[in-house]
Amino acid sequence: MTPLRIGIVAEATGLPLRKAVAEAAKIGATALQVDAGGDLAPDRLGETGRREFRNLLRSYSQDLAALHVPLRRGLDVPADLQPRIDAVRGVMQLAFDLGARRVVVPCPKLPDETASPRAQLMRESLAALGAHGDRIGTVVALEIGFDPAEKVRDYLATFDTGSLKVTYDPANLLVHGHDPLANLAPLKGVVAHVHARDARHAGLSRGMQEVALGAGDVDWMALTATLQVLEFDGYLCVDREQGENKLADVANGVTFLRRFAGPLIG
Repeated sequence: MTPLRIGIVAEATGLPLRKAVAEAAKIGATALQVDAGGDLAPDRLGETGRREFRNLLRSYSQDLAALHVPLRRGLDVPADLQPRIDAVRGVMQLAFDLGARRVVVPCPKLPDETASPRAQLMRESLAALGAHGDRIGTVVALEIGFDPAEKVRDYLATFDTGSLKVTYDPANLLVHGHDPLANLAPLKGVVAHVHARDARHAGLSRGMQEVALGAGDVDWMALTATLQVLEFDGYLCVDREQGENKLADVANGVTFLRRFAGPLIG
């Protein structure tokens, strides 16, 4: 089976980037997902900065698992759409230059009406990004959750590109009413990146709530075993969006995955 590799989401630590890289090494991760913003924005990071960042990662024996594009509007919203597409393209080139070759992009709910203006905008946006990814060798890993796996798989199959894949986040799927384990196998061959997050029922009035890794309803033993069977070759990046001590939750999450996941390696 393909061994799995564990990383962390830098922003979940609440630390400045340089300290987050050091913390990743300290807690036993070997890679980070990082937001492509601030000092790591493509238009602010020249060749010297890119070389320095690669050296920083190397000094702590870390890899860059993926770059994340924080978009305020989706790829299906017409306002300022072309600048957003151009921004994602810039991050894709940066990811290639830094060795990640994976870019996490939020994915809106897939359109049901294929002829609607929103559906056409989204298709044009993804087609443009997929073609760009094919040219430069970088994958767009769409962060899914709204839709079941079969619908996502069938939608992506309508594009003539190998650069449109998904970021699998079991907590996202749980929150939107989907069984995360049942929705993994249908995505064989299209999972490029994994967010290791957990969620559980918080009562009838509150629905699903994100919790620390291992404290929720996700069957991580079965999930990691399935990823290995599917020969997933990316990173599981431990993430935490809520909580009073996210840094501790991230560190404990790395330990949790290593403790029971058997052949997981870093």
